[in-house]
Amino acid sequence: MEYAQFLSGIVHEPTQREGEGFDLTVAEVYEVTDPGRVDFGGGELEPAGVEPHPSEKRNADDDYEWWHLDAGGYLLEYNESLETADLRFTLQTRDELLARGATHPTLHVTELPRVPLSVGGAGLRVKENARVSTLVGADPA
Repeated sequence: MEYAQFLSGIVHEPTQREGEGFDLTVAEVYEVTDPGRVDFGGGELEPAGVEPHPSEKRNADDDYEWWHLDAGGYLLEYNESLETADLRFTLQTRDELLARGATHPTLHVTELPRVPLSVGGAGLRVKENARVSTLVGADPA
């Protein structure tokens, strides 16, 4: 499948389409700062408060910054946007993230929402534009 035809905001297509599927890159990491609300009927539904997690350069002359994530929960925002109403893609955690003790839920998507990221153990360092998720397969929406 030619995934790029459904995406905008691609960082570097040749690298992102290596292997099975199409890798997505991180644009921002958020912390949940205030609780949201979920109720039965939706009349009291409220979003959670979020703030960007701080990032920093490892060296002053670096082009990109790093997020230093302690164990806990975060929200990922992608550089890429998915543009389709006709197909539903499977979004999964990249193996490289899993091997470092972090994961996000596997989702079936027609657009790319912010995705909850769980970081375990000693934490994780994530570089700006790192490939963190993969789109695979497509089914009619």
